[in-house]
Amino acid sequence: MLSRAPAVARCLSLSVLFGVGSAVAMELPLPPPGEDIVGQVQVIKAKYEDTFADLGVANDLGYLEMVAANPGIDAWLPGEGAEIILPTRFILPPGPREGIVINLAEYRLYYFPKGQNVVHTFPLGIGREGWSSPVANARITAKTPNPGWYPPQSIREEHAADGDPLPSYVPPGPDNPLGPYKMALSVPGYLIHGSNKKFGIGMRVSHGCFRMLNHNVLQLADMAPVGTSVRIVNEPYKFGRSNGKVYLEAHAPLDDDGVPSVVDKHTAVINALLKRDELESLRLDWEVVREVVAAEDGLPVEIAGQGAALASSEALDM
Repeated sequence: MLSRAPAVARCLSLSVLFGVGSAVAMELPLPPPGEDIVGQVQVIKAKYEDTFADLGVANDLGYLEMVAANPGIDAWLPGEGAEIILPTRFILPPGPREGIVINLAEYRLYYFPKGQNVVHTFPLGIGREGWSSPVANARITAKTPNPGWYPPQSIREEHAADGDPLPSYVPPGPDNPLGPYKMALSVPGYLIHGSNKKFGIGMRVSHGCFRMLNHNVLQLADMAPVGTSVRIVNEPYKFGRSNGKVYLEAHAPLDDDGVPSVVDKHTAVINALLKRDELESLRLDWEVVREVVAAEDGLPVEIAGQGAALASSEALDM
């Protein structure tokens, strides 16, 4: 049985760095074959003027993942000297490690450049309630620097109803909601693009498109050619292996109709586990699994080591 220490403490004991964030893209070496975890959790000491939004921009993290990893800390005034967790350790999404993979549930994009043993990862703004981003297999069909924007009629009508009418065309520039670059997808009507607002990256804010920080979208556009595959998934629960141990990373499930029930979460966890046939030789600590699922803090936490047969899924009585 694993230790009953708080999930965050168990996670941080694996790798903690004390320092300050830097405004550089996250380029992380891929793990060895059969392993799934990249990056390290970091801890920084906040300055008086720091906010989660600013720290996210500086460290390629989204707003909600900063909030989830730091429960009980004021996102707008953490306080001088407050220790802030930067959730920069990730279980890679399930499936092929090629092209672009977007996981809606974690508001994050992963790019696996062909022929390189690295992954680049960036936070995303995704479709808000009622305008959900799609789960799909797509590809980049066009790339446009300094794009103009023709607001769709549906969006113009929505803004007009709110007393905020939009022009029929917004030229390139600092007021353009598409930012400095857009990439069209083979799913009609959907884009990966920059933004004229820093706040909202890592949240449900768009009309279905994928918003990136401007420096991130320029980096991705420079690396990913037209034709790059874009696999969009919705995986709130990711299982992964590292150094003979099994980890679980849990995010709040997305739902347009209300808060997912306990039964829905139970089913989602089991379904995610069943996708990993190689984990059947391990025994999971279901009490820890319950803690991780309840916390939804986005931090990979150890839930099993080498052991006997997998415990029954009936043990997960959340």
